[in-house]
Amino acid sequence: MAFAVPFGQFVPGDSVIHRLDARIKLLVVVAYVFALFATSGWLGLLLCAVLLLVGYGIARVPLRLAARGLKPVLVILLFTLVANTFTFNVTSPAIGSLGTGLGAGIFGNPLAQSLPDGIVLFGNFGIKPLGLLRGLYFVLRIVLLVSMTSLLTFTSSVITLTDAISSLLRPLRVLRVPVEDIATIFTIALRFIPLTAEEAEKIMVAQTARGAVFNSGGPIRRIKAWVPVIIPLFVNLFRRADDLACAMESRCYIGEGRTHLKVARLNGTEVFTGSALVLFLIAVGLVL
Repeated sequence: MAFAVPFGQFVPGDSVIHRLDARIKLLVVVAYVFALFATSGWLGLLLCAVLLLVGYGIARVPLRLAARGLKPVLVILLFTLVANTFTFNVTSPAIGSLGTGLGAGIFGNPLAQSLPDGIVLFGNFGIKPLGLLRGLYFVLRIVLLVSMTSLLTFTSSVITLTDAISSLLRPLRVLRVPVEDIATIFTIALRFIPLTAEEAEKIMVAQTARGAVFNSGGPIRRIKAWVPVIIPLFVNLFRRADDLACAMESRCYIGEGRTHLKVARLNGTEVFTGSALVLFLIAVGLVL
């Protein structure tokens, strides 16, 4: 009964991506997200998918971990696909420029034009072939977004990510932005995600041992079965947050003036590699 935790899970390793400075990885992820949302065709998304698979291969992170990380967004993926595929007005004209563009983006205009406007199932309810293409396009975009973020957390520890965020936001100190506090909040939030999943799993195991059933019965029965899990989970979360606040206060935490045991320094190879990847991803988003 293990929970899929897409964020906050670090997979130790000694690959090139593991050794790469976290600041470079964060900038590459930001550029990757830009490419995903800026590209307007299938070719750009498929190129991003190839880059992602290459990244997982270099990092030697099993793809099953990425697949597990997609479980929490399966409902969103299914809703996106269904909402774009089915329609209650199947006799209307084609989906429009967006659907036509996405359909023609990789398969070409002849195939997009050869597809029927709609397939009637009953009455005015039916399937839009171009809507199906559009739904698959958006689903692939979400999958790549979640998988790339997961790769970042798989290959970077929480401490390195915190230091990287603090370093990248350092210029904002001129505007009196509490950079150290923002980095600390990010660290705590990222660290609490796997802890929350682990706590929920323990409570579910305990409730299952008491005879609770979570995967059978109607919706009302399933909701009632989850109540004994959610209530103690929130109580434990607030208790853990209070303990953390007391611990930080007792250690006189003030945020500013923090020192680091290891100071990360960029070398020329990392700067060149990161700059090349960022520029390439930006070009993918603008051109394709």
